[in-house]
Amino acid sequence: MALILNIETATTNCSVSIGKDGRTIALREQDSNSYSHSEDLHFFIRETLDAASISIDDLDAIAVSKGPGSYTGLRIGVSAAKGLCFALDLPLIGISTLESMASQLKIKDGVIIPVLDARRMEVYSAVFNSDYEQIRETRVEEINSNSFAQFVEQGKVYIIGSGAVKCSEILKHPHFIFDDSIVPSANEMSQLSHNVYNGKNFENTAYFEPDYLKDFVIQQSKK
Repeated sequence: MALILNIETATTNCSVSIGKDGRTIALREQDSNSYSHSEDLHFFIRETLDAASISIDDLDAIAVSKGPGSYTGLRIGVSAAKGLCFALDLPLIGISTLESMASQLKIKDGVIIPVLDARRMEVYSAVFNSDYEQIRETRVEEINSNSFAQFVEQGKVYIIGSGAVKCSEILKHPHFIFDDSIVPSANEMSQLSHNVYNGKNFENTAYFEPDYLKDFVIQQSKK
């Protein structure tokens, strides 16, 4: 039996779950544009442990969403996960934010393209087939009328996530299906982190960094 604490803070959703052998047994999350992750995360961790009726010492691993996503959100989640791993001497598991998003959608054919808003007309994206296998690398890209053309000519393309709205304004092929309601959640991380745990494909806790994809830029006031 493996008990894994899953942490997701890559976007507006601050989400924590306890996974037991790949099944979520406790979940606490709040999707808010206020980005109050630094205030909520440790409280949510305590709540999920209590809801699962386990002690923090019962955990076998810590999993964290490794991006892409919000620079600040990722830093908060990864810092908390690494701190717990060092304190409890537990392995660290990194889970792709976009992969956990793709796993929320149940399809029989076509491809799933999770897209997270990267400002202006850019998105963070990856492409998964109906078996949830990643068939194109994760990258940041500018959306134009030719985006994802090689996939949309072959069948349905499900564009999901916070970047779906800007994509829908430009991509007009009838095979495109847009859904901006899907946000990354620690709920889907339970199965993914369990698979990694079984394969013992752990991160190097000391050197692990999130997949930012873009450099963090501090915008100065024009005043």
